[in-house]
Amino acid sequence: MQVEWVWGLIGGLMIGCGAAVFLLGNGRIMGASGILGGLFSPAPRDVQFERLVFICGLIGTPMLLRPLIAPETQTHLTGSVAIGIVAGLLVGVGTRIANGCTSGHGVCGISRFSRRGIVATLVFISSGAVTMTLLRHVWSVI
Repeated sequence: MQVEWVWGLIGGLMIGCGAAVFLLGNGRIMGASGILGGLFSPAPRDVQFERLVFICGLIGTPMLLRPLIAPETQTHLTGSVAIGIVAGLLVGVGTRIANGCTSGHGVCGISRFSRRGIVATLVFISSGAVTMTLLRHVWSVI
């Protein structure tokens, strides 16, 4: 029986819990791109430390949990480094254009019934679907 979808559910629950803790603890929205971008802007030392700890937790938690929970999970990512770099840059540009990312608009925005968050999420999910359709099924790039 295939239950790979469970890992997505668990990941979503972890992100949702993290967003709730961040909002309740700080009174601010957990927008990962804004927090990461804030590391490169002048801010008080305690705020910078909080941002750094958040980003380290965002990267480190999956790395720590993967061997325990799902050591053989396949991601089906492309093997092309160039495509990975271009994709990462496009995601970065998109988060700047949208003034936020999936955690800020998608998780926190939708849960607060924010019109801006809902519209932004619909736009970037639709854009991702169109991009994947073109790159994978029309142009066979990935």
